Amino acid sequence: MDQHQPVNALLLIMNCVKYNHKATKQRDTWLKGLQMPYYHVLGNPNLESNYQLNEVERILWVNVPDDYNSLPKKVITAYAVAQQVFPDLQYIFKTDDDQMLQSNNPNKFFDNLVKMLEKRHETGKIHYAGNIVDVPKAYLSQYHRIHPELPKELPVYVTKYCSGRFYILSVEAITYLVQKREDIFREYLEDYAIGMHLHNRYKNPILHLDTNLFFKDMELVAAGHVDEL
Repeated sequence: MDQHQPVNALLLIMNCVKYNHKATKQRDTWLKGLQMPYYHVLGNPNLESNYQLNEVERILWVNVPDDYNSLPKKVITAYAVAQQVFPDLQYIFKTDDDQMLQSNNPNKFFDNLVKMLEKRHETGKIHYAGNIVDVPKAYLSQYHRIHPELPKELPVYVTKYCSGRFYILSVEAITYLVQKREDIFREYLEDYAIGMHLHNRYKNPILHLDTNLFFKDMELVAAGHVDEL
């Protein structure tokens, strides 16, 4: 894609070399024929530059490690690159490589989201949208039981954030988050990190989207445990 071609909304899908087969599965299913521009985001700390775009395979390489614990670094670096490459960008849609969109018409799904966001401009631009996770009291995350590479003592503080399954950020919210890059680099839980470090002026209100209805884990879809909408 030409760097100077206007792009209003961009889909970024977090991936890693280890799980390239998941990206392939997405490209062969719901991403096939998708008109919205998208990239799978991979990490390579040995890049000679901050990023590299592979337009043929729709990959955005960023200069960070490709391991799970570096996911917050990968995400915020990708957002900064997207702003640089696409100066007309208004929204980033973020999801993961293990997610399958449950829609017979992915183009219509994303077109409707963009139209909804544009309509909301009349009453105030939405800067953050997704399935809201409310943390009313601080606690220690137990996510290391699923990902043993995570620290066992990992506090989650009071905040509201959108589940990493799928969320939307405005360019204004991204601009703010990029300024908080160093704080986000110190985090381990990507979706929590984004919500935790996003200023309240971009979270009031958060637009709730029941993304669990539209995105399902790849393993569940493969096992036939969900129905397509």
